[in-house]
Amino acid sequence: MTFPADLFPDTTRVTLENRLAIGGRDLVALAAEHGTPLYVYDVATVLARAGALREALRASYPGTATVCYAAKAYIAPWLLALLAQEGLGLDVVSGGELHVAARAGFPRERVYLHGNCKTESELAYALDQRVGRIVIDNLDEIAALGRLADERGVRQPVLLRLGPGVDVHTHAHLTTGAPDTKFGLDIASGAAETGVRAILAQPSLELRGFHAHIGSQIRDTAPYRAAVERVFAFAAAMREKTGFVLQEVSPGGGYPVRYVPSDPAIDAVAMVREVAAAVLAASQRHGLDQPELTIEPGRAIVAPAGIALYRVGSVKRGARTYVAVDGGMADNIRPAAYGAEYTATLASRVEDGGLTDVAIAGRYCETGDILIQKVSLPLPRVGDLVAIPVAGAYHLAMASNYNMTPRPAVVVVADGAARLVRSRETYDDLVARDV
Repeated sequence: MTFPADLFPDTTRVTLENRLAIGGRDLVALAAEHGTPLYVYDVATVLARAGALREALRASYPGTATVCYAAKAYIAPWLLALLAQEGLGLDVVSGGELHVAARAGFPRERVYLHGNCKTESELAYALDQRVGRIVIDNLDEIAALGRLADERGVRQPVLLRLGPGVDVHTHAHLTTGAPDTKFGLDIASGAAETGVRAILAQPSLELRGFHAHIGSQIRDTAPYRAAVERVFAFAAAMREKTGFVLQEVSPGGGYPVRYVPSDPAIDAVAMVREVAAAVLAASQRHGLDQPELTIEPGRAIVAPAGIALYRVGSVKRGARTYVAVDGGMADNIRPAAYGAEYTATLASRVEDGGLTDVAIAGRYCETGDILIQKVSLPLPRVGDLVAIPVAGAYHLAMASNYNMTPRPAVVVVADGAARLVRSRETYDDLVARDV
């Protein structure tokens, strides 16, 4: 396999020494300075992806439109500072994510709190932080949020999460809008209408519109169009039955990224345009004014910007050649949890003679800890550096201390400069909260 440059961050280059560099910084030198496993993020790639989606939405939707970054993909103060400057909104799904946003100074009026089981303390925190929107998931939440808002003397703008009953062709764990899902209130059963009436009956809640996220890694826009049609048909029905007029809508996100060279080409910008067109068409078809529109990409912005860098600890020949590295399922659970596929390059020897098929094995005490089942590389040697691209989303966000291993350091690169934004955990960190 030749070097898959199109999967790596935009500024990735092969140096004269046959090593990988990103953002003008040699990865071998970064690994020597900061150790491994090491996650490296490229600022230029983040800005390019965020800017392209933002401008595509603005150009294709004549009404007010906002790109809301989904923090669950990866959240960190350095990233939120960039996205705030770019004018993006922010979706958070916990009090912890909201706290990071508050500490980073992210404008709270551009924060949307999601989640299917928000605690009362999280709802209270969101009200106290004056977040822009709370996305209601269930009837119990309506009652709790109404009471908490009333106690504070505020009227909180909310969206109601709908279950549009649209299935998508993706991994079962990534499907969120099918008829059988834990998220939102189902339209077909009448639960969503009950939710609308319950919110309208709460003086301290202002129903602004509807949210309907249907899943992730969706490559076809047909499910989005189907979901948008069902949401607008429901909105039109609610206008007739209750007098509620739709003012905002979010058809979610879930735009895919490529992880391996064999994945089909993806044009997330074109998908955004098609979703915006579907919203415009549905609003006209159902006689509704153009609502404010938000879309929620997370992975599509940050996944291509990050790489995971590991050092080879052993090379074992047998039924196949296992190349063991000093990271694995504790910093990237996706291969074990979803069967996710990745590719790799030797950052220390990009092109070096013939290729050998190898498996990249993690260091953790689990048979299933295989990061890559098969990839063709120059035969790795102990001490080589393995770089795995498209590692910016759902790695660090889902990382653990399994086997009591410290979580990795994170470095951000831009224009020849590198900045440590998260230090590597120490052994003392592992027991710091034990009492």
